[in-house]
Amino acid sequence: QPAEFAKFATNLAIAYVMSRHNFKVMRFSSLLTIGLILALPAGLIILQNDTGSALVYSSFILVLFREGLHGSILLLCFVAAAIFIMALLYTPFTVLLVIIGGTLIAFYYYRHDIRELFQIILFIGCGFGLFVLIKWMFNLSISDYYMLLIVYVITSITAIYPIYKRKMKNMITLLLISWLCVGAAPSVNYAFDHLQPHQQDRINELLGIKVDPKGTGYNVTQSKIAIGSGGLLGKGFLQGTQTKLNFVPEQSTDFIFCTVGEEWGFVGSTFIIVLLAVFILRIIKLAERQRSSFSRIYGYGVASILFFHVAVNIGMTIGMAPVIGIPLPFFSYGGSSLWSFTILIFIFLRLDANRLQVFR
Repeated sequence: QPAEFAKFATNLAIAYVMSRHNFKVMRFSSLLTIGLILALPAGLIILQNDTGSALVYSSFILVLFREGLHGSILLLCFVAAAIFIMALLYTPFTVLLVIIGGTLIAFYYYRHDIRELFQIILFIGCGFGLFVLIKWMFNLSISDYYMLLIVYVITSITAIYPIYKRKMKNMITLLLISWLCVGAAPSVNYAFDHLQPHQQDRINELLGIKVDPKGTGYNVTQSKIAIGSGGLLGKGFLQGTQTKLNFVPEQSTDFIFCTVGEEWGFVGSTFIIVLLAVFILRIIKLAERQRSSFSRIYGYGVASILFFHVAVNIGMTIGMAPVIGIPLPFFSYGGSSLWSFTILIFIFLRLDANRLQVFR
């Protein structure tokens, strides 16, 4: 599986680029460079219909955050994920109201200016009401909807500029709030409709929109039955009925954690999770003591990749994450993944062994 070996190669490239003296995380050209480095392997992996492995590269945002990426960008990523989930569960009108309410609360928390808050409420309220009215009256399509959004942006700049001509940041913030409120829900629906059918089914199954325990949700249902049947101490080594009778598909690769849960129960599962967490925290500790920025960045890349694999793999076996088919490090069967994680870690161990030879 070439996608496995691309992980440590990409990590090395990221560490090399970010460790250069002229690299600034918050500079647009630097972020563009990192984005291109991540997009190359991720795009090639997507072309072979392995979206799960491609999503691993999103974990590098934690490395960027450690190296100075503003926390608001990381928060924006979580907000975008929350909006995506809400747009699938609720109507666009409800989602937009939640976005508007949350935005106004956040703005007042940071600004503490009731007059500016009132202006924003008036502006967003009028714009939102106008859009709802026009869309209801003319039954606009998505393309027409966004054409109207462009007109709204232009008129917004013209209308707000006299008020905020000395506060350009406030004006930009206000416009971004308006654009997000108006365009979020239709964008999510448009993006979701262009996913592959099996990906849509897995997301719908995870969110409870569609329940199909004998079809799309069969793997997760059997996995949860196996883990739950293990009880506190489990059924014993090689004594699991759900796994040994092959009720759980892919139990040696993607769903190997259900074997641990059934044979060793809650105690064994907790021990494995704690063991993996301590292992990742140990890598972070070693990364922090590095003298060179290259070694530190590479170490954080190792920790980020392992964290993503552990969180998503265990999460999908217990129904808390979509099934995307990535291995559990050092547990799942597969030669390429074992070699990939081994090389990933031993490169870092070699860098750590030579840390005293590097001048600060």
